[in-house]
Amino acid sequence: MGDTLNLTGIEEDEKVAVTVVKVVDPAQPEDEFSSPDSGKRFVAVQFRLKNIGTQVYDDSPDNGANVRDAQGQQFSPTLGETAAGPGFGGSVTLTPGDTALGFIVFEVPTDSKITRIQFGLASGFARNIGQWTVS
Repeated sequence: MGDTLNLTGIEEDEKVAVTVVKVVDPAQPEDEFSSPDSGKRFVAVQFRLKNIGTQVYDDSPDNGANVRDAQGQQFSPTLGETAAGPGFGGSVTLTPGDTALGFIVFEVPTDSKITRIQFGLASGFARNIGQWTVS
């Protein structure tokens, strides 16, 4: 964790430095209404996004993130909230030089071992995808 990857969006001037700051596994639900389904747990990944481009970054970071387990199964974010910390609140708008910090929450099977985190700009449609290994 802690590695920063410089990612580009669909447009050349859209550039964001993305850092995986922390992984909380398992992440405790925020309240009794946010519990994972039976046989599953929450995993919360904290990302730092810094706009290093020359245009405004306006995106929904949750749409571009996923985690993968040791078997190669991919899991998308969930709407669940955790006690790990605040999320991005749906969308993020960063002018050049601005930074945002937030958790993205995933609901995964209890017996899955998360081994990789992936993130892409433009709701995951950008060709440049960042990948981090979870040890």
